[in-house]
Amino acid sequence: MRKLLLFTIVLVTLCFAPANAADINSIKANIAKHAIEMGVDPAIALSIARTESGFNHNARSRHGAVGVFQLMPSTARRMGINPYSLNENIKGGIMYYKSMYKMFGSVELALAAYNAGPGNVKRYNNSIPPYAETRRFVSKIMTDYHYYKKNSDPAIKAAKASIAAAKKPAPAPAATAAAVNTAAPKVAEKVISPAPELVKAVDVNAVKVEVIDETPADLEIEATSLAI
Repeated sequence: MRKLLLFTIVLVTLCFAPANAADINSIKANIAKHAIEMGVDPAIALSIARTESGFNHNARSRHGAVGVFQLMPSTARRMGINPYSLNENIKGGIMYYKSMYKMFGSVELALAAYNAGPGNVKRYNNSIPPYAETRRFVSKIMTDYHYYKKNSDPAIKAAKASIAAAKKPAPAPAATAAAVNTAAPKVAEKVISPAPELVKAVDVNAVKVEVIDETPADLEIEATSLAI
């Protein structure tokens, strides 16, 4: 009976492991894509999600944070985000980190504010609050961040390639034979021959007239050719 139980546990684990891996890869791809589109380093976005939930959208904290980026429902509502939706949870987490980074201008302080709240960061003169949880949070994410920068995750490479391909202009369509045949036919020009000459030129060399007593006495015409 005990062996049968162990066999069943192993079988169930093997059946669900590929699905879980596929889900994680899909979530990572989604995170990388949204981070790039929102102007956030995908390496830091993946690092936050990994530390917060291990890329598990069903994760829930004892404080009530939910989803991949462990958003508090009250914070999500202020941003107009539904934290229970995977896609919106990812967008909301990246958006919140980006707003913290704009507020403090530092990755470490943005992470500290993400964990402990911006008010606590300000309370300690814009430094990481002396909370053990917050310091572990920042340290863990920075370690993962430096790892992803040196060893780019396949999800990051795929997202960058996909976005770059989408930005390329589509090639102009080639002209088809049908399109060529639809062109207006060229009308042949009619050549009109010149009318034949009815009278040929006449070359006259000289005409000499001798007048005697104002009466024509003699008329000499020398012509080389005359034809009609």
